[in-house]
Amino acid sequence: MYPTLADPELLRDGIEHVRRSDPALKRLVDAQGVLTFKPQGRAFQSLVESILSQQLNGKVADLIISRVNSLFLPGRLSPEKLYRMPPARLRKTGVSPQKLGYLKDLSARIVGGRLDLRHLSEKSDELILRELDEVKGVGPWTAHMFLMFSLGRPDVLPVDDYGIKKAMSEVYRLPSLPNRGTIESIARPWHPFSTVACLYLWRHKDEGPS
Repeated sequence: MYPTLADPELLRDGIEHVRRSDPALKRLVDAQGVLTFKPQGRAFQSLVESILSQQLNGKVADLIISRVNSLFLPGRLSPEKLYRMPPARLRKTGVSPQKLGYLKDLSARIVGGRLDLRHLSEKSDELILRELDEVKGVGPWTAHMFLMFSLGRPDVLPVDDYGIKKAMSEVYRLPSLPNRGTIESIARPWHPFSTVACLYLWRHKDEGPS
């Protein structure tokens, strides 16, 4: 089994590691205190929500996700149900034609046995990224969010995330949003707990400078 931040002891170790390894993160940890974190665990639901959230603000994304989920009440969204759902009903919830294609591709791969979400937690981060990359609409950002928030993997660095770039530009007093190379260079001391560092940076962005 691979380590997961669902383990409270590992999360505490990660917080202490990033606090010791990076003076800027030490200030964030001291200001924000000990974070709590619970991975979502539901792999298919997590991927669907990530696809629906792409390029939308939080409130709009939440509304569309709620509408999609309501189509499957009183039960729960599943690959089989989504695969059989008429496209017109999904479109009425606000799902764009492009995202509809992504959702249908994802559910078809699972129903057809080409993607086995049930055993992804038994695989390495690199292998999961390669498998998810084959799904339409699941790029690096979506795959990184899945690793972090569904599986709780401790050492994920989402170099394409705007929130991380924005927070890093403030915390590290950068003249502009950092590119991939700058992010990876700054994050080198965070390993093997990059996810924990990112959780603090996201909170900093949401709450604003202390």
